[in-house]
Amino acid sequence: MDVRFLKSLVAVVETGSIAAAARRENRTAAAISQRVQALERTLGCTLLLRTAHAIRPSDQCLLLLPRIQAIIEQARELQHDLSQDGLTGDVRVGAVSTALTGVLPGLIERLARSAPGLKLQITPGDSRSLYEKVLGGELDAAILVRPPFTLPKALALQVLKVEPLILIAPAAQAALTPDTLLREHPFIRYDAQSWGGQIAQRYLDEQLITPQLLCELDALETIVMLVAQGMGVSLVPQWAGMPHEGICAWPLGDDPRHARALVVLHGSTPRRPVAMRHLLGLLGSPSPVKAAR
Repeated sequence: MDVRFLKSLVAVVETGSIAAAARRENRTAAAISQRVQALERTLGCTLLLRTAHAIRPSDQCLLLLPRIQAIIEQARELQHDLSQDGLTGDVRVGAVSTALTGVLPGLIERLARSAPGLKLQITPGDSRSLYEKVLGGELDAAILVRPPFTLPKALALQVLKVEPLILIAPAAQAALTPDTLLREHPFIRYDAQSWGGQIAQRYLDEQLITPQLLCELDALETIVMLVAQGMGVSLVPQWAGMPHEGICAWPLGDDPRHARALVVLHGSTPRRPVAMRHLLGLLGSPSPVKAAR
């Protein structure tokens, strides 16, 4: 079965006519029609329903269409992997918000110099949703907070950086002690249900501190902005690119349990192995490892 014939069928379905598909595929209308008929003979079913004024896909065609599109995509990936050492085409990468500003700009710059034919399709999101998308194959990789559980064998990760937990407060409160700030001032909580927020909550629990909760957010940039405006104090990881204007910060020691690990997560058997190795190398992680079990 010729992949070009499958592409012509998809073109007809997406454009709604043989003539429009012929223009898109740079073929004659007769050639497109012959390709579809050849597919119908091979598959033993009617793929297009033709009327006097329109063409529409049959139920059998709609049933097969996702698999046909997957075959076309796999053929495209094969071509990319064989051309220019596999460093062409698209790689689907997710990132938490702080990685969008703290990690990806440098990665994109290095990628443009080292492999200009390789393009990133970037999806923002929270760690939990990005994890699910990598696990489900919707993303090739994601930069997120290290999952607080053992990974399935289908996934691998590499630690990119460790971000220690710090206390932040309005600059005007720099003379106060961390204990006083946490116990006596409004507290803006880093969402305790998020993987990074669980680390901040662990610190509070260990110190037997129940702060005066003002609000709870899974948006670190917004938390820093609210603290700078004098709305309260917070516990956040010290990420690359974190703004410091209008705030003061205190480190909370070097206990690794009070630090957020930012990792790149990807499939153990990547869809684009050459491209993935190159990306990991640019991120400073040339040798991906399985998570400890």
